[in-house]
Amino acid sequence: MFYAPVALRPKKRSKPEEASFSRHEEPKFQDVRIFLVERKMGHSRRSFLTQLARSKGFIVEDVLSDTVTHVVSEDSQSSSLWAWLKGCSLSDLSTVNVLNISWFTDSMREGRPVPVQTKHLIQEILPETPKPAPVNKVSQYACQRRTTTENYNRIFTDAFEVLAVNYELNEIEGRCLAFRRAASVLKSLPWAVKCVGATQDLPCLGEHTKAVMKEILQYGRSFEVEKILSDERCQTLKLFTSVFGVGPKTAEKWYRRGFRSFSGVLSEPSIQLNRMQQSGFLHYGDISRAVSKAEAQAVGNIIDEAVHVITPNAILALTGGFRRGKEIGHDVDFILTTPELGREESLLISVIDHLKKQGLLLFSDHQASTFDISKLPSHRFEAMDHFAKCFLILRLEGSKVEGGLQRAEGDSRDWKAVRVDLVSPPVDRYAYTLLGWTGSRMFERDLRRFARLERQMLLDNHALYDKTKKEFLTATTEKDIFDHLGLEYIEPWQRNA
Repeated sequence: MFYAPVALRPKKRSKPEEASFSRHEEPKFQDVRIFLVERKMGHSRRSFLTQLARSKGFIVEDVLSDTVTHVVSEDSQSSSLWAWLKGCSLSDLSTVNVLNISWFTDSMREGRPVPVQTKHLIQEILPETPKPAPVNKVSQYACQRRTTTENYNRIFTDAFEVLAVNYELNEIEGRCLAFRRAASVLKSLPWAVKCVGATQDLPCLGEHTKAVMKEILQYGRSFEVEKILSDERCQTLKLFTSVFGVGPKTAEKWYRRGFRSFSGVLSEPSIQLNRMQQSGFLHYGDISRAVSKAEAQAVGNIIDEAVHVITPNAILALTGGFRRGKEIGHDVDFILTTPELGREESLLISVIDHLKKQGLLLFSDHQASTFDISKLPSHRFEAMDHFAKCFLILRLEGSKVEGGLQRAEGDSRDWKAVRVDLVSPPVDRYAYTLLGWTGSRMFERDLRRFARLERQMLLDNHALYDKTKKEFLTATTEKDIFDHLGLEYIEPWQRNA
């Protein structure tokens, strides 16, 4: 048998105990502190994962303490893990996320802490003792609640709307928002509130809103609402702002000058109405009345015909309340764009010209695009979009409407004036515009608030910006946006917050 000389034997390569991650990033995620449980994981693997996480900017604690926010374990035995954790003398274990290794690997892949989902949690298995059925918690965010047009609590929400409008006219924004949030929560409930005690675990219901509810339940009405409905100033401001083109400041100015009716305003020579206000008064009888779903569909057919005469491959989408399943509305909103980036604004102007030639345009106010990607992201919470848009009043013939027009009593005309809004974003912004213009107002407000507070992102009708990654996130559908935010997709007809 031949033995190789010792010097010629190949040297056995020593296996490194740990992979090297010599480059340590500065901690990026100060609110997340990870502790890796060595049980079932082993010392070598724990060291490897610790260095990997730290190289990506995560904070990994060597010792389990009250500063830890995320405990990660490979121990599949929930009972033994929780028994061990309870023996670690933490002051409040309920504030700690106890997670399986999938959350850690998902976070390493994304390069940031991913939102904790049910699949990541290691739930504590409690003793099998009889307990009452758990109550489903109602989220404080409207974008996490499914709200249809069926409202079981209209007796309260109608009162809240009167109060909200009153505070809005008086520029008391905080109270206005409080009543709108409370109404939004009650609209989402699949049951009617019969006593104030039933609202104990509901969010967004403060002392003022509960006091109004208690009064309604006890007396069948709210004295505060009745006072507002009999208040001359409030009702006059509401009347004036119902005119197309008249805002709260103009209404307040007219009221302070002593005007209490349309006739007083229209007969005053010193008041110079702008074009929008002139059309608002001229067609007030029509555009102050509700628009039916059949009328909205007829308007859509007219716009669609005009669009496809000019650009056959154009995209036209109905938005607003009608997209959310409502049967009536106060106007009709459409998004209009084209697959050819940059052609959208000229398309909008061409459609307006076509409607004018057809004799269907009673009023038009076109606003050119001021969209500038370099000025994004916007830090204004309620930022209005900067896309090209047009506010119209169209002549709608009764013969175009299935079932005929909704006419006022005594009106024998065969046509009706209808308010229509068109917005024309670039096609790469279409998903964000569709989401924003679909509404509802509270749904969109809470969607942006959720993005900002829960996901460190900025959302508006133009884009979604991830402040952690410092990048804009692309989306071709509304669902893409919900996915970016880690939210379950909510259908348009469930966004009536």
